[in-house]
Amino acid sequence: MSNDSLDALFAAAGDWIADDPDARTRAELEDVLTTAEAGDAVAVADLASRMDGTLEFGTAGLRGAIGAGSNRMNRAVVIRAAAGLTAHLQLDRHLPHPLVVIGFDARHGSSDFANDTAAVVTAAGGRAILLPSPLPTPVLAYAIRHLHADAGVMVTASHNPAADNGYKVYLGDGSQIVPPTDAQIAAHIAAVVSILAVPRASDGWTIADHTVLDSYIAAVAKVVAPETPRALSIVHTSMHGVGNDTVLRAFAAANFPAPVVVDEQAQPDPEFPTVAFPNPEEKGALDRAFAVAQRVNPDLIIANDPDADRCAAAVLDEGRWRMLHGDELGALLGSHIIERGVPKGHVLANSIVSSRLLSVMAGAAGVRHTETLTGFKWIARVPDLAYGYEEALGYCVAPRIVADKDGISAALLLADLAAGLKAEGKSLLDRLDALYVAHGVYLTDAMSVRVTDLSDRDVLLDRVRANPPAEIDGIALARMDDLAAPGGPLPPTDGLRLTFADDARAIIRPSGTEPKLKCYLEAVAPVADASELPAMKARVRGRLSGLKDYFTKELVV
Repeated sequence: MSNDSLDALFAAAGDWIADDPDARTRAELEDVLTTAEAGDAVAVADLASRMDGTLEFGTAGLRGAIGAGSNRMNRAVVIRAAAGLTAHLQLDRHLPHPLVVIGFDARHGSSDFANDTAAVVTAAGGRAILLPSPLPTPVLAYAIRHLHADAGVMVTASHNPAADNGYKVYLGDGSQIVPPTDAQIAAHIAAVVSILAVPRASDGWTIADHTVLDSYIAAVAKVVAPETPRALSIVHTSMHGVGNDTVLRAFAAANFPAPVVVDEQAQPDPEFPTVAFPNPEEKGALDRAFAVAQRVNPDLIIANDPDADRCAAAVLDEGRWRMLHGDELGALLGSHIIERGVPKGHVLANSIVSSRLLSVMAGAAGVRHTETLTGFKWIARVPDLAYGYEEALGYCVAPRIVADKDGISAALLLADLAAGLKAEGKSLLDRLDALYVAHGVYLTDAMSVRVTDLSDRDVLLDRVRANPPAEIDGIALARMDDLAAPGGPLPPTDGLRLTFADDARAIIRPSGTEPKLKCYLEAVAPVADASELPAMKARVRGRLSGLKDYFTKELVV
């Protein structure tokens, strides 16, 4: 780094310190700056990372590592974001006194960020309602419409590592923001010249009472019909997040037996001490739940991520517990919703990276289906949505209650399906096999490449774009769609879709919330009758393995 660049970096850091309202992060950045000015190369790199622009506000709001500096999650960044959101509501949406409801999880800094947001909204002439304690994201999404708010903020980093936090924004319809709202809010954030000059009230906002949570629980309990079977034993983990108490209350309200709790992971802990990543999809994340299941022999394991907007499940398969893939669970819940009856004109939806099985099931049942871009900001906005899901364990089973993914209502509906099957002497795996016999075997897998430099994601994607495989395992590539090209059925998005002659598929795209390039794989095969199902499953698994081997070797930084 040149002397001029160093001087500019040190000056930017000094300006940020002078404008930071938080004594703790001021001191943190001052220590890094002092060490960097003394010539320490590691401190210079750290400072450059912390001051590399401002943490970007997009359709996922803000998400990043907690720490001092403009490119980290901290009170200064959140105050700017709250000011930008409030200005958007007042100036772009012409709401002089907007009502904003604010929720938060139990991560480091979440309570402070939520209170700062309430203080900014109130000082600007808006009305703020703060949820009373750390609660699941679906409760916040529900509260927006329940309280007739103009917008909502959820302070959470969902399933990200313990070092991260985030800031998710919803509009008054209860769904997450989409373009151009994100750009409009970002423009107002950028217009904040001084953080210390942003007015913040010391009081004047409302703390919601228990009736908001009570109303949410009563609503989601009705996802389960009152006359269906309830005999089901479940092990549940909330992954050190905020879902445990709400899940237990919801199951009690729906008259299900209380799940057996994984005690070590039941109460909120921002350090997530028993897991490397607090994400049910990650290897080893359910090990504690598997250990409890070995002891109590339940019918089903259910896991929520730390903010309980995602739902995972594991089943006993040939004597061993295994987690269901997100697409398997998506098909199971979809089949249950179809079986219970989809209102005329309503729609089933899933994201473009999810399995095509739901579309086939919907077609066979005479139900409309549509495909969306990745993320519930798109899925929840489908008109007349009856059910939507994405393979990353997100399920919207009751859109009129929560216009977002909801791991609690999904857990209840899954329990309803499993209990009904158990009463018939069947299992969730039996239901999956029946779906495969009826519609063909659709199996999916995914892989990801974690990067330290976000530009590496573009390099890897461009490599495939410029040199796609002519064939994999002897089966030719039929077509490659550049999802970023205009004129397609969906809005342009960065990614590639490769379809092979046997209808196998690979979709490669950057993660919207993590420094990853993700590759989603699907292989299919028709099934003539139940007798050939084992052979077709093996064939499809082999095809998936070949696809995964190829892209594992190709997508290397």
